[in-house]
Amino acid sequence: MRVSSEGVTVVALLADPDVPTEIALHLAQTLPTRLADKSGQGRRFDVKVVSEPFTAGTEDPATLMRRIMDRGSAENWDIVVALTDLPLHSHGRKLVVNLSHEHGLALLSLPSLGGLRLRTRAGRVVEEAVLGLAGPRATGAEGPPQSQPLLGPFVRRFAPIRPGPVGEEETDDLRYVVSGPRGYLRVLVGMVRANRPWRLATGLSKALAAALATGAIATLDSTVWSLAEALSAPRLVIAMVGSVGLMIGWLIVDGELWHRSAEGSPEAKQRARLYNASTVVTVGIGVLVCYVGLMVINFVWALFILNDRVFASTTRTQLHAAEYWTLSWFVASVATVGGALGSGLESDEAIRAAAYSKREQERRHMLQDEHDDQRAT
Repeated sequence: MRVSSEGVTVVALLADPDVPTEIALHLAQTLPTRLADKSGQGRRFDVKVVSEPFTAGTEDPATLMRRIMDRGSAENWDIVVALTDLPLHSHGRKLVVNLSHEHGLALLSLPSLGGLRLRTRAGRVVEEAVLGLAGPRATGAEGPPQSQPLLGPFVRRFAPIRPGPVGEEETDDLRYVVSGPRGYLRVLVGMVRANRPWRLATGLSKALAAALATGAIATLDSTVWSLAEALSAPRLVIAMVGSVGLMIGWLIVDGELWHRSAEGSPEAKQRARLYNASTVVTVGIGVLVCYVGLMVINFVWALFILNDRVFASTTRTQLHAAEYWTLSWFVASVATVGGALGSGLESDEAIRAAAYSKREQERRHMLQDEHDDQRAT
């Protein structure tokens, strides 16, 4: 690890656009002070944020580490910590952080930190990685694994692998990974959070307009009133599950969101299952948010538009809070089906933009281009 002539350690946070850049900018506000306090000996740190798509075209950690090393050498940075919201894999395991103490590099995959308190967790990993890379390094080519600088308590919660020297084709000398069902769930939640599923409603304007129009009309239909009053709670639940499932399936099929791996290796199939699981959960959460929103809107609409005497003459039931909510619940299911039909008017690009993060959109666009090239040849 190099230290500049002025005695200031220059730390670059190289971040992919969108969420990684937002996190890097947030960390840069307090990171220099925290690093200086914990490193001691009067050391100073200058933290820079560089936002650029350094993962474009590849998910291979070794390739990314070489890119980071070349970028750091060109700028003469002392330490480079790269952040991406793509899930990275290392020999079948889900990567948390890749480290090269010799070159002062760290590569952090944000989804492996899960979906809760992401900024806090990312800050702890970045802080511990920088302190570990800035610390003294044991000498000797044949030193044991313990000769590598130890990271802080948060990073040590993950499983370290390859703590010794690596081959010439790789620049990292220490990796932390997650594995098992708990690690799979952590990465899955992190991927879903990166996709920001709550934005799905605003991203699909045509589908939302169709759902709102369907709900507004259905609320005025006396047949819908009678059906809502006649249906039991289990049937209303079935209607809700069916309409939500239809919407999820339609968006995935119509938007071509299902990932099919061109490779036949077990690792490629595992990645495909992970991506597809994140797609289903992302779209599912987004559709549920839309459903709840439709329920609330339909409830308010019913409060203003329904007449108690007209409703009672049709259903033989007085309008009370329970009747309003039952009607709004059923109408939300009907409107969701209308929204599924309306989503057919959306372009595939609009659906992907609503369902995925910027990095995931670019990754899928790259895979689609490769697939088209293979079909052309």
